Amino acid sequence: MEAIKLNNGIEIPALGFGTWKIGTKYAEQAVLDALEAGYRHIDTAAIYGNEKEVGNAIKKSGVPREEIFVTTKLWNGDHDNVEKAFEESLKKLQLEYIDLYLIHFPVKERNASWKILEQLNHGEVCKSIGVSNFTIRHLNELLKFASTAPVVDQVEFHPYLYQRELLEFCKSKNIHVEAYSPLTHGERINDPKLIGIADKYGKSSAQILIRWSVQHGMIVLPKSAHKERIIENIDVFDFDIRKEDMGALDNFNEDLRTCWDPTNAP
Repeated sequence: MEAIKLNNGIEIPALGFGTWKIGTKYAEQAVLDALEAGYRHIDTAAIYGNEKEVGNAIKKSGVPREEIFVTTKLWNGDHDNVEKAFEESLKKLQLEYIDLYLIHFPVKERNASWKILEQLNHGEVCKSIGVSNFTIRHLNELLKFASTAPVVDQVEFHPYLYQRELLEFCKSKNIHVEAYSPLTHGERINDPKLIGIADKYGKSSAQILIRWSVQHGMIVLPKSAHKERIIENIDVFDFDIRKEDMGALDNFNEDLRTCWDPTNAP
């Protein structure tokens, strides 16, 4: 598994396992399957409601804790008591520390909460801090205020939502983009243009979408509750998409959002 060095010197696996919309009934087994398949980066959030199941899977997996990178997030309704929300996530995950804690959405309280995240980051229980769903505007506002820059900005990103300006801005600030929903929630998985490229490489459409993000230097978070797809999604490090096909994929952009749009967030 390839790793990326964050701006605080900590390494994060370039491909993680997303758990959004994997309910409590399936989350534990899905994470166990992911860890068995070789994933060493698990992404969850308080609002997902599956932190306990993620923690159960980590404990049962037999994989040493220090080999697993765990991300969770501060939800919008918890900015009035950030420390309490963090401790609750830590307790549910049954962990001694969290590798990466994110502000989940750019709500108006974000600057005050960021200061608390910076304080948490000074201790041993929170190794890295970052943001999610922040636009360039939100990042600029935060960077003017912050003492510590976020290590990542986790946003929806795929060829059909190619946020080139955001990616270039983050690179200029040494902030890594994490691509969630890289498979478009299946909305474009059967696009004939995409299938045509996938056929060239003997890969699936999903593998091409994931590999595209990897080659753009992003951290990628595919999600599935199906074991065979979990295994398929991690099998993207044995080939490179050629320059002409990367260019073609770049031109798939249609500003397609399959999740929330943070553009007008305060």
